[in-house]
Amino acid sequence: MKKITVLIFTISVISILAACSQQSSETVDTEKQDEESASQEVVQVRTEDTKGQKVNEFNLNAKETKWTLSPEKTITAWTYNGTVPGETIRVKQGEVVKVNLKNDLEEPVSIHWHGVPLPNTEDGIPGVTQDAVVPGETYTYEFVANDPGTYWYHSHQNGVEQLDKGLYGTLIVEPKDGIDVDRDYTLVLDEWESGTHDDGSENHDGGMNMGDNKGSSIHMEGMGMKNGMSMEGMEDHMQSDDNSMMMHDMSSYDIYTMNGKTYEENESLKVKKGDKVKLRFVNAGYMAHPIHIPVDYKVTHVDGQKVNNPQVEKSSILEIAPGERYDIEFVADGKGDFTIDCHGEMEAAEDMRMDVVYEDGNGQKLEHATASSEIDLTKLGERAEAPFTLNDQFDMEYTMELGAKMDMDEEMGMSWTINDETYPDVPPLKVNEGDKVKVTLTNNSMDDSTHPMHLHGHFFQVLSKNGQPLEDSPIIKDTLNVKPGETYEVAFLADNPGNWLFHCHDLHHASSGMVAMMKYNNFEEFYTDTGKVDNQPE
Repeated sequence: MKKITVLIFTISVISILAACSQQSSETVDTEKQDEESASQEVVQVRTEDTKGQKVNEFNLNAKETKWTLSPEKTITAWTYNGTVPGETIRVKQGEVVKVNLKNDLEEPVSIHWHGVPLPNTEDGIPGVTQDAVVPGETYTYEFVANDPGTYWYHSHQNGVEQLDKGLYGTLIVEPKDGIDVDRDYTLVLDEWESGTHDDGSENHDGGMNMGDNKGSSIHMEGMGMKNGMSMEGMEDHMQSDDNSMMMHDMSSYDIYTMNGKTYEENESLKVKKGDKVKLRFVNAGYMAHPIHIPVDYKVTHVDGQKVNNPQVEKSSILEIAPGERYDIEFVADGKGDFTIDCHGEMEAAEDMRMDVVYEDGNGQKLEHATASSEIDLTKLGERAEAPFTLNDQFDMEYTMELGAKMDMDEEMGMSWTINDETYPDVPPLKVNEGDKVKVTLTNNSMDDSTHPMHLHGHFFQVLSKNGQPLEDSPIIKDTLNVKPGETYEVAFLADNPGNWLFHCHDLHHASSGMVAMMKYNNFEEFYTDTGKVDNQPE
């Protein structure tokens, strides 16, 4: 285990770009950047060159913060450095990222670097790669940012609760030669429950005492009957002391935000006519959000990875699932201000929107264009050479059947399963370094639940959807949303030895069992869970 150290603030300070709590923007106007940065809490404490390699050191403090979500709602959030989302960490490809995490909360925490291919030692998974950082202590993560893209970071200790409370932020890795845009904004999507995080007396279900389940509530709608007992009868017997037995009522999320704020609390995104604008969307919540961008745009990256020669999308809906990231670009044509909004079914979705306003305009607002269609992940750009094809010979092939079942061993409840088992009893995917690996993912859940499956430490290529090979731009991802009845084949090169999680990023599902391990054969173990810390990797 990595040595725990005391945090030191005596090193000279160099400010980073604006925090994610307000929309993060990079433009060619460096004076404006400096002015904006000066008003933010400083997270970067040191930059130095070591043997020609730049080392960027950051301090992240996990702590409670009073946070205003909307004009009507202020909560006690869990934050990195006092903002939701936490501070943006921005570096260039090839640079070293060194992060000192200090825990000033009353519970253990960690940081997982979502989507970043880094050494297994730095993955931030309590009970798998490290002990969770206990209150009052500091832990240091260090890795080289080799792959440019849009990433994010979050606690992986009891994630279903800690992300719900706001413990996440974004990581931007720029290409070595920089980004060819005039404006660069990050928009983080999330949903909240108004009955939580106040004084601990209210629960996710609106007031029912649910024991130690950290606010999870029962979602049985549409589940029908099982084992001869009606759902109504089963609900009478349900207990929620054990996260692994329960399903969550997603309708309890009644506040939707971008960058930790509802529409009324957010500042508009500023552009000028002729600007090339990049928007980085990150879904830090547990629900897929259909985002409408009412202008012509291109999807340039998925999960940080390039789309080959992307086509123009005309006022299309872009659905973003938990854990996914999408970068889009458009040219500000000067025709008028417009609003980016969520087309979710719940009334609260109306608050998940952001205005784009011209600095040099006359205040004219475009009539909100009708959404033309929903973007198809499999048809984003032009065909190009890809790492894998369906005709390849694979060294290892696995099938992951994603489902749910009743669990009646101790208390009646619902578990989310992989191949009819729940973590830690799901058989691991075992690979050798250098293996070409194909995994078939099928959603056989009995209700309408989607499963955004996230593989740690690796990118994978999407080969097919429902038996049809992808024939357009290769799609490289680390998180793939598998909808009910869908089957995907994905492939990757086992080139990063370690013990890695492969799990659903609706963390209600992960905490209820939908987690597998991928283990490299002959990997030299570096961590042993001694039981001294209450590690909760799900």
